[in-house]
Amino acid sequence: MSFFQRFIERMFLNPVNSDAFAPEVMFKIPNTALTRMLHIANAPVKSSVTTTWVIIIALTIFSWLATRNLKEQPKTASLQNVAETFVESMRGLVGTTMGPEMKKFTPYIGTLMIYLTIANLVGIIPGKDLFHLYTPTADLNTTAALGAITFVNIHFFGIKSKGITSYFKGYFEPLPFMFPLNVIGSLADPVSLSFRLFGNMIGSVVIMGLLYSVMAVIIPGIASIYFDVFAGVLQAFIFTMLTMTYISMEME
Repeated sequence: MSFFQRFIERMFLNPVNSDAFAPEVMFKIPNTALTRMLHIANAPVKSSVTTTWVIIIALTIFSWLATRNLKEQPKTASLQNVAETFVESMRGLVGTTMGPEMKKFTPYIGTLMIYLTIANLVGIIPGKDLFHLYTPTADLNTTAALGAITFVNIHFFGIKSKGITSYFKGYFEPLPFMFPLNVIGSLADPVSLSFRLFGNMIGSVVIMGLLYSVMAVIIPGIASIYFDVFAGVLQAFIFTMLTMTYISMEME
């Protein structure tokens, strides 16, 4: 049976259960007085969340190792030099995209960029299934949370920059009857960010899962260079660039 016959059979005649591509439930939050009060008792904690915890721990350890023995002239291959190169690159990107006066956003934008890049590249980690790692950005809950953070930043700094009166006045421009459309447009930005990132990453997870199920490891490994590496880095860059654009536009 040819590859295309196996692929068609897998896709349409004997499709994989959609749950096979969803994050698995790792454990549930204990049912206690506190969790009941917070309405999170027995809430499932999925592998997308635990993978995010692993990424946070890994970045924390890297940051500690890179800054524990700071030097004015770090060695070329040292972790401090790698960290400084990344920080300077992000400062340049933020300054170019948002303006020199907006470099205060470098910590947030840099954190967003490095988290998204690592999260999107989880699919290429050897043994990820063994360690129950799942691409966090292939879970709509993760991308929706990131979109919500961007939404808060957009409007918080918009109000801080313009003042609350001028900020709300902008919703009635250029004509008062445009108010509903301006509100919808404002709400659509974080939603489009969330669904764009989620759609691309869940698409990569599904396609690679199907390829690994019908072909030898080597060929899907080559496809992974595009679907996991190239698409993952590209989507992280797009999300970050749009975040900077939305914030700077609201502050103008």
